[in-house]
Amino acid sequence: MLGLQYFSFNDLWSPLILAFFLLIAAAYLVVVGPLSERIKDAEPATVAQKNMFIIGLAVFYLAQAGPFNLLGHVMFSFHMVSMALSYLVAPPLLMKGLPAWVWRKILRWLPTRQLSFLAHPIVAALLFNGLFSLYHLPVVHDYVMLHFTVHRLYYMVLFITSMLMWWTLLNPLPEGRQASGLSKIGFIFLNMVLLTPACGLIIFASEPLYATYSNPAVWAEAMRYCVSGDSSALLRTFGGPAFFNFLSSAKEDQQVGGIVMKFIQEGIFVSMLAYVFFQWYRKEKREDDDDPYPVEGSGGPLNPAK
Repeated sequence: MLGLQYFSFNDLWSPLILAFFLLIAAAYLVVVGPLSERIKDAEPATVAQKNMFIIGLAVFYLAQAGPFNLLGHVMFSFHMVSMALSYLVAPPLLMKGLPAWVWRKILRWLPTRQLSFLAHPIVAALLFNGLFSLYHLPVVHDYVMLHFTVHRLYYMVLFITSMLMWWTLLNPLPEGRQASGLSKIGFIFLNMVLLTPACGLIIFASEPLYATYSNPAVWAEAMRYCVSGDSSALLRTFGGPAFFNFLSSAKEDQQVGGIVMKFIQEGIFVSMLAYVFFQWYRKEKREDDDDPYPVEGSGGPLNPAK
């Protein structure tokens, strides 16, 4: 299925990285569980928080080291699915999965005063969407895919900026500065708009943009970082990425990738928009109900209806 049968277990699941993620999950469950009772001002995580963190960790692993990572090297459409999972799905789950006291301890070790400007909503939105769009310029994308150290550093920076972007919407600290409902709605629309040019470039391009997915020699070079053995054997066996592409061409695969990325982003942010609007509406209604001085003619205790 999807050509996965041609790759080894190590290629598909990256056992060492899987073991590392399992250690993170185990450490998390211990720290927010039994160990939290021994930590000052800490309290155990809720079941919902544990579920969100573990699911977020699993999603990030599948996208960055599991099958989606390998598929993302053979088809551009799966690359975009991997990007969406890594930076639009996993970060909010991980963020909400960490109790507030854990975030306080993390932030205590960071130079938050010097770097606080990075968390400003507009700066965070421009940073993440700008870096994401820059990465998908053909010359940048192909260079990053062919240089492992740059690849890992770029992906790390993208993850950090995605967390900063999500912070505006999901600030987990009750005492932290919370954006108003109207500000969050504007911020969501800003992010939806900023990613549109990159997706449009990909969807409406008249030819394949990325040598990584259209040039067999470049593709084999990029595959060195996710398969064991000599990647040149892939060329002798399969001839290039077209062997795995179940779509009609690299151009169609590229267009599907751009559409998939935009649809996933729109779906997530529209859901967030509905959630923020509903929360904002409930808050406004609750404040109106608690108002001890209702407007004249409302039938309240100070102005009985006649």
